[in-house]
Amino acid sequence: MYERLCHAIARDAEVVALLETVPEPKRQPNLLLGVVRLLGGPVDDPGAFHDFTVANWAAVQTELRRRATQTNEAGRCALLLPVLAALPQPLALLEVGASAGLGLYPDRYRYRYNGGDVIGEDGPVLDCTLTGTAPPQRLPEVVWRAGIDLNPLDVTDPADVAWLEALIWPEHQHRRDRLRAAAAVAAADPPVLRRGDLVDDLPGLAAQAPGGATVVVFHTSVLYQVPSARRLAFADVVRRLTGHWIAVEGADVLPYGRIPDEPDDTLHNVLALDGRPLAWTRAHGQAMTWFG
Repeated sequence: MYERLCHAIARDAEVVALLETVPEPKRQPNLLLGVVRLLGGPVDDPGAFHDFTVANWAAVQTELRRRATQTNEAGRCALLLPVLAALPQPLALLEVGASAGLGLYPDRYRYRYNGGDVIGEDGPVLDCTLTGTAPPQRLPEVVWRAGIDLNPLDVTDPADVAWLEALIWPEHQHRRDRLRAAAAVAAADPPVLRRGDLVDDLPGLAAQAPGGATVVVFHTSVLYQVPSARRLAFADVVRRLTGHWIAVEGADVLPYGRIPDEPDDTLHNVLALDGRPLAWTRAHGQAMTWFG
């Protein structure tokens, strides 16, 4: 649906002219499409989408200006688990760009790699096709979890959860079901989320982690929204912290040097530990090709 809509919008002079009235960073396709869905607009027909967007532009514009793409995909925890399970336990997790914090519960979900046995006892099942290494056999022990975001979302607020649902592509019902199940896990024990900047405010939050725990700063599909100079400043800050750093970002977002070719022509990110690339990953955690 979104591919068809984006082709139509690109040819729609009226909608394009309206988009040019908002700041350029707010013209992201996923942001516009998510806002229209949040407002109850149709996305299954380009003509109906046009009519709704034009007629309700005041509301659409308001939401575009106040919101950001904050996809909170719990499935990405399946990409983190092989690294988290291998680190010295227990762990103190700190997520950068945490959204509503659903990525802070890797110990509360269940995992199924390559259709095999399920790891874990409760929570939604996160399926992942893993090649190049053996699946992890245990869950991490997490004793502290916190997140930082410019605009943290409240997993106990139905309006915030509705925005997270609006960001999931229309055909992906399995991801909506997974979001609701993960939100229930997080709502039962809400995470500590701080409003702040990933460079200026990260050290102060990391300093609150309990002694005796391995601090792990991580982020998934976040830094592409951060200007390049600020990304490098963040990398400098996180390298100076005591603990470990896990990044899951596009190959061109952080400087990794030479890495193996991608496994196929679908969109991939790179999983890296402390700046060392380990695997190609799919965007929602559905697959991972290990090379590290």
